[in-house]
Amino acid sequence: MFFNLLYPLSDSISIFNVFQYLTFRTGAAVMTALLISFALGPGLIRALRARQTHGQPIRSDGPETHAAKAGTPTMGGVLILLAVTVATLLWADMTNPHIWALLVVTIGFGAIGFVDDALKLLNRSHRGLNIRIKVAAQVMLAVGAVFWVTMILEAPLDHGLALPFVKSFLVDIGWFSVPFAAFVVIGSSNAVNLTDGLDGLAIVPIMVAAACFALIAYVVGNSVFTDYLQVHHVPGTGELAVFCGALVGAGLGFLWFNAPPAMVFMGDTGSLSTGAALGIIAVMTKHEIVLAIVGGLFVLEAVSVIVQVASFKLLGRRVFAMAPLHHHFEKKGFAEPTIVIRFWVIAVILALIGLSTLKLR
Repeated sequence: MFFNLLYPLSDSISIFNVFQYLTFRTGAAVMTALLISFALGPGLIRALRARQTHGQPIRSDGPETHAAKAGTPTMGGVLILLAVTVATLLWADMTNPHIWALLVVTIGFGAIGFVDDALKLLNRSHRGLNIRIKVAAQVMLAVGAVFWVTMILEAPLDHGLALPFVKSFLVDIGWFSVPFAAFVVIGSSNAVNLTDGLDGLAIVPIMVAAACFALIAYVVGNSVFTDYLQVHHVPGTGELAVFCGALVGAGLGFLWFNAPPAMVFMGDTGSLSTGAALGIIAVMTKHEIVLAIVGGLFVLEAVSVIVQVASFKLLGRRVFAMAPLHHHFEKKGFAEPTIVIRFWVIAVILALIGLSTLKLR
């Protein structure tokens, strides 16, 4: 909004010329989202605690140490959504269709998560929204958003799949690009959701991935950089860096309250929305496969659940002591802070590998 209102005045008031720079507006979005989180966090947590008598339901078959978490309020993802949305609306170019598509996906998946969290609290159970309804809502929202993005992108980017470590080359997958991209969005959303099981575990990898995609969006949206690095230029996607910056700032603010011992959990409201946001950004920037590298920790957590379920149904035995993977290590006796910090380290390493794809071609 500031860009649209103030930058046109830069001819007469030179200081407003600063709004043309993505780097400035991205940094401003980081600080705005962070300050919003700090300002609204305490009040929101008090309100959630007052309305959630028993807090987030704790699984009876989960690690024994989780009993101490009883009574901790959930739905903290509302704070992330508020901070990200407001910061993006203030600092992004609101004539950019990529921004609107991204906000719709983020808020839409956040709404699905909100309903899921609310039903869990109402029923005092870890089971919330009916799985069929939940999946159907995610599919409709993801497919609709992908069609929207397809119309925004120009040929051959609209139906092309970019490969990491390969110079300017696109695999034309035709209309299969729609279900593929929808799978990326839904898969990313639910993978982040599965990772959110320990205090601070999910939010740092989310911030790391968001920071990576801020750089990727900035690069692919700039023809000078894409020519030099020989990656695909996707006009208009540079503006996504502002949203990514807002997500980093909101994540930092949320971590202040989610650090062990957590004062609030993000719940499905936060995990589904942030995961979907990362997924649709990857689709827009044509870095879907790179997302699987940068967000490799999320992939690992999701795969551990798939392997666990498949092994139990097919062979009648479990591969892990408990899934997702972080619970397996808890069952093996690792302290929660040790698991969380080591998973953060893994997330950073994978992010660096993902970023290397920009140059190693």
